[in-house]
Amino acid sequence: MVWQIPIKFFSWKPELKTICLTGGIASGKSTASSIFKKLGAKIIDADKLGHQTYEKGRTAHSALIRVFGKEICAADGEINRKKLGEIVFGDRHALKRLTDIVWPNIRTLAEKKIKEIRSIDQDQIIILEAAVLFEAGWETMGDETWVIEVDPEIAIERIMNRNGITGDQAKSRLSAQLSNRVRANKADVVIKNNGSPQSFSKKILAIWKSRV
Repeated sequence: MVWQIPIKFFSWKPELKTICLTGGIASGKSTASSIFKKLGAKIIDADKLGHQTYEKGRTAHSALIRVFGKEICAADGEINRKKLGEIVFGDRHALKRLTDIVWPNIRTLAEKKIKEIRSIDQDQIIILEAAVLFEAGWETMGDETWVIEVDPEIAIERIMNRNGITGDQAKSRLSAQLSNRVRANKADVVIKNNGSPQSFSKKILAIWKSRV
């Protein structure tokens, strides 16, 4: 059952320790994570873990070179992410080969990080923030999945203002992602973020108090 925000305060609370957090571009995932951090949660950012997977000495580093060739390497041997991006951009097969290498390695790093946190405090609330949570199948790492949702028209406006791109470019980026309906159908909690930052903060606090 999916709870839509705003919600009432519940007398019943689930046993939550690890929460998976996702949402589309310009939805406010990072803003939500920063608020949860202030409330005491430990944040695991899958995007940052993704950067780690490209580092020399990592399993993914050597695998990427085997698949895409040494031309993706910079002079220092590190992966040139811009060059790699040019190779996979617009090539669904190449992108699949990339994610097949990187996503499992990100999951391994995330699971290791969760284990490290649990070794210190078994009851610590952990937020795993991941834009591609459902695409990668990482929702199984959490007790619940929370989705930050913004209406497409508002998302497009935010993308245009933030990235300095045209409306068509913003629409293209948005259409490349899962739809709000798909995410909502997979979520335990959906938090709408169509209003002001203050309104969004209140919703985040409400869900925290009601379910954690």
